[in-house]
Amino acid sequence: MAAAEAIFARLKQDHDKHRDLLDRLLRTEGESDERKMLLAELTRELKSHAAAEEQALYSTMMRKPETTDETRHSVAEHHEIDEMLNDLAATEMSSGDWLTKFKALDHRYRHHIDEEEQEHFPDFEKYLSEDDEKHMELVFERRKREEKAEAEVTPEKMEDAKE
Repeated sequence: MAAAEAIFARLKQDHDKHRDLLDRLLRTEGESDERKMLLAELTRELKSHAAAEEQALYSTMMRKPETTDETRHSVAEHHEIDEMLNDLAATEMSSGDWLTKFKALDHRYRHHIDEEEQEHFPDFEKYLSEDDEKHMELVFERRKREEKAEAEVTPEKMEDAKE
């Protein structure tokens, strides 16, 4: 397997894990221990994945004029999703607002990863050098591990949740 295929397969592996966590969260109810645990796990996963993906993949793609627009688009979506996660964590889990916000996050994130997998990754692969591929492989796992250890589940206070 070429290095580019390997890094994209690794990113998709994370995406599949995220889809599973989203599905499992959707089946929870109220302020249960399971919902709290799954939300914490999803948050750490998404935040660490985004940071590692930005450093490993998107920093590389920003240096390539042909992919700058796609890269900026994806990084902007990462920030949007991060804000949605923070707001969700600041919302009372037993409220209807929580479920509404969760469903919006679920929809937004699935759109984002589908777009990455179906459009961006195949396009990016055309512009990667062997050195780019080696760099991405080295950086992704290290950065994800570091970020996951430090990811905050809720940097916002409940009173700061958006209406």
